[in-house]
Amino acid sequence: MLLELKHLNTQQKVLIVTYYWPPSGGSGVQRWMYFAKHLKQLGWEPFIVTVAEEKASYAVLDTSLNLEVDDIAVIKTHTREPLQWYSLLTSGSRNKGIPQGEVNRSSVLEKIAAYIRGNFFIPDARKGWVPFALEASRKIITQEKITHVITTGPPHSTHLVGLQLQQEFELNWLVDFRDPWSDLFYNKELYRSKNSIKKDLVLESKVLQAANGVLTTIGGKLHEDLKVKVATQNFYALPNGYDAALIQSVQAKPPEDVFHVVYTGLLTHNQPYNAVLSVLNSMVTKVPIRLSLAGTISAAIRSEIQTAYPQIELVHHGYLAHQDAIGLMKEAHLLLNFIFLGAQNQMISGKLLEYIATEIPLLSIGNPDSEAGRFLKQGTAAAMIDENDTTAILEFIQVAVTQKNSIQNKFPQLGEWSREALTKQLIEILER
Repeated sequence: MLLELKHLNTQQKVLIVTYYWPPSGGSGVQRWMYFAKHLKQLGWEPFIVTVAEEKASYAVLDTSLNLEVDDIAVIKTHTREPLQWYSLLTSGSRNKGIPQGEVNRSSVLEKIAAYIRGNFFIPDARKGWVPFALEASRKIITQEKITHVITTGPPHSTHLVGLQLQQEFELNWLVDFRDPWSDLFYNKELYRSKNSIKKDLVLESKVLQAANGVLTTIGGKLHEDLKVKVATQNFYALPNGYDAALIQSVQAKPPEDVFHVVYTGLLTHNQPYNAVLSVLNSMVTKVPIRLSLAGTISAAIRSEIQTAYPQIELVHHGYLAHQDAIGLMKEAHLLLNFIFLGAQNQMISGKLLEYIATEIPLLSIGNPDSEAGRFLKQGTAAAMIDENDTTAILEFIQVAVTQKNSIQNKFPQLGEWSREALTKQLIEILER
């Protein structure tokens, strides 16, 4: 349903079409929530087309985020999504949705579900939102005479909205890839047919060719791969960034009686967490260790950690409001990050930049030669280490333990990664 909007006389306007918006939680929503917030502060008027929360398939909710964008015009629409029966097929529950960051294929039903997911949900299971988002976008473009449009994915079906709008209006349309589309690392697990792969590639190619520019959270190898598909396109690296004011406002400090290790975010079996936990477990006789987990972490993984590493004190916080998650980060002596297997060159997460902004020592497990690995080399107490290099992992943690009261992770020119600074870059791109 299109909300009644009061006409706003501002110099520049931009329509942002995004499935994820507060009260949806998680890192995916924060990218354009903060860009919209800072666009508004910098003299632009953002308009948001999103799905109504009561109709959406959100993995987590964070109502605290509503306060960040309560002065932004938001149009919320209906949607039709086939997720309930998919969830029922895979889990026996209508409400669990599609797993994030991995594809489960251990049972016959899960294999069938993976096949359905890969061959019937093209480009993804949110494609039922497209006609509703398209209708709302047409109305607001006409009403507000908007010429700048941004679509962000995943879900990449959102870009089909922009593709149609580009055919109907004279637009400056930017496509935002928070994750890759056809080359996403777990697509190969979905038993996709040749026809399904071709169909997905065709849709992606149409979007890449029609857009006026393509934004990604990371450049390097991802841009090289995309340029193979459309050499004439303009590609821009626009990281997620961190909210400087929020980082500064949260006051917290690590405990004195234990070495406190913190992980926040999504944790799946598709991430290499065992090597670090094994090293930490071996150190418990010398220093008590507390591992705090916050975010989307299944009961199965938590049980596995407790069984395999009994010497570590495990604390599970569940999903935390964004401000509380920042507070937990600041209570750490060491922050952990695990790159998804097969996604070494595909992303630098917003969480990684928030980690860096706290100046707490940061250990990430993944390919040291990846884009994220090269980026972390700038830090004075940050490293990307291969999961098989347990010696290097142990040495890094030992330094963090022995210097826990004094060591800081300093990055040169950290201010360039603030969300406000990155929004200024976005404006420069919009105005080209």
